[in-house]
Amino acid sequence: MSESAAPSTAPAATPAPWVEPAARLPLRWGRYDDRRAIGLLLIAGGLLHLQSSDTGNLIPLITGSAAHVAGWLIMPAAGWRRVLPLAPSTLVVWLLLTGPSSMWTLTVPFLFWLLVRHRPWRSALAVGPVLLNGVVCATLFTEYRWMPVALALSAVVLVASAWGARALARPMASIRRPARGADAATAADTPTASA
Repeated sequence: MSESAAPSTAPAATPAPWVEPAARLPLRWGRYDDRRAIGLLLIAGGLLHLQSSDTGNLIPLITGSAAHVAGWLIMPAAGWRRVLPLAPSTLVVWLLLTGPSSMWTLTVPFLFWLLVRHRPWRSALAVGPVLLNGVVCATLFTEYRWMPVALALSAVVLVASAWGARALARPMASIRRPARGADAATAADTPTASA
């Protein structure tokens, strides 16, 4: 008589945790988390600093634009993905000087953020709330004095949409995917009514 094979006591293989696509890139300098944090700080800080300019004080136009551009260049991403947003995003930051009615233009830097973060195309669905925020700001805030409120509201919507885009970028398990590893062996050995 032959001995029956003992059931495998090895734990089922768990899938590797999801890693940001940009985090897997080989970097020539710096660390991923540092470059992401500093880049984001410069992108947003440059936008905010530029908004403090007026006809009597043009220095924030230069320093805010420079910080905004530097932020895009520092982000950990493929080279062309960092260069592509420079002119369009800076133009949007300058367009925001016209007031809350132009908040819808933040969809452009948001889409470039998805590009720089190496998000898949399905993540672009997260642009909807950003565009809706622009419409709401243009409707509710008709005067420039409401710009700080519009910027604060837009910041909340942009952050929430970026997290939503991250959630959409994660691979989803399919219910039709066949069992793998130890589960597959167990599933094949389980007797059924038709066996």
